[in-house]
Amino acid sequence: MSDHPLSWSEGDVPFSERFADHFYSEADGRAETAYVFLQGNDLPARWGAARAFTIGELGFGTGLNFLETWRQWIAARRPEGELIFVSFEGYPLARTEMATALARWPDLQPLAVRLLEHWDTLKRGLNIWQMDAETQLIVVHAEVLDGMAAWDGQADAWYLDGFAPARNPDMWSEELMQAVGEHARPGASFASYTSAGWVRRNLEAAGFAVERVPGFGRKRHMIKGTKI
Repeated sequence: MSDHPLSWSEGDVPFSERFADHFYSEADGRAETAYVFLQGNDLPARWGAARAFTIGELGFGTGLNFLETWRQWIAARRPEGELIFVSFEGYPLARTEMATALARWPDLQPLAVRLLEHWDTLKRGLNIWQMDAETQLIVVHAEVLDGMAAWDGQADAWYLDGFAPARNPDMWSEELMQAVGEHARPGASFASYTSAGWVRRNLEAAGFAVERVPGFGRKRHMIKGTKI
């Protein structure tokens, strides 16, 4: 078992007892991923413009964001492209918990199996896994600010997917948003399901132009933006 205690909502949606929040939308977590993070960062349209593309993520969770991104990358990538997906996770789930959460999407299972095989080797620090010839996954298992300091790359897009700001404020702090800005190339994008005012202000202070747009499902708003 992981050190992240869970309970389960109907449909095997994981609920974090540590942060008192669901890992993703009870309605359809995969549709939320596609709407908030991929569409919010104008993906996959942007993948055709660069040979290599790096995505940074705060909070790996069940791996759903990565798997849906990987699936769409396989469908859209051009020959000899490279996707690097870097995710920062302080409280990783156990393999069995991830498998249960991901089982509701049968067409993701071939990719999920490959992820879970690597997950057995997860250790503290940087875990660098070659998922296929054109896809690299880096999972940084550390407290998030320590993890950010250990990674020397820059992202073209960020998925800001910590638990709700009111429940897990450290994942949205001014210091962490500054680190996100430092690890973002000029013109890099970000997207998040939240629209909390203090999170918007922290991102603006970190050098991002922030836009509030309609959210997924019952969420009225979300935010996205670009590094100035």
